[in-house]
Amino acid sequence: MDRIPISTQGYEKIKQELEDLKAQRPAIIQAIKEAREEGDLSENAGYDAARERQGMLEARISYINSRMPLFDVLDLDTLNGDRAIFGATVEVEDIDTEEKRRFLLLGPDDANHKNGSISVMSPMGMALLGKEEGEEVIVEAPRGRIEYEILSVEFLGSKGLKLD
Repeated sequence: MDRIPISTQGYEKIKQELEDLKAQRPAIIQAIKEAREEGDLSENAGYDAARERQGMLEARISYINSRMPLFDVLDLDTLNGDRAIFGATVEVEDIDTEEKRRFLLLGPDDANHKNGSISVMSPMGMALLGKEEGEEVIVEAPRGRIEYEILSVEFLGSKGLKLD
């Protein structure tokens, strides 16, 4: 797999999540131990729930650990230019509906459409990459092809970032 871009802030957030997950291990192991002591495991809902929590926890830890070496950590405050790249805030207008939208282009691990950021690896992100103000892009979306005009490309640095 190629390198995965991530903001400095996103990387720190994921490192903290990993530490928090690892800190939960002893409590889950204790819950499994206590549930085992209750006897028959075939009808022990507490045991099943603790094992399920352990499985989900270990899966997430494994996932994060597998991605950490692939991260290309980028400081948003050092990025600039006139083209849409990782870290750029891009304003677009739907040519048909005239609806305007703004996106902060981030990596898949710190992008969150709820706070206005999208992944550079999403269909919209890939369509915008390398483009500049005034250019038109076509995005293949579930509702069909959407044509956008890029109204602006700017770099707001970390002040434009909202991780939650």
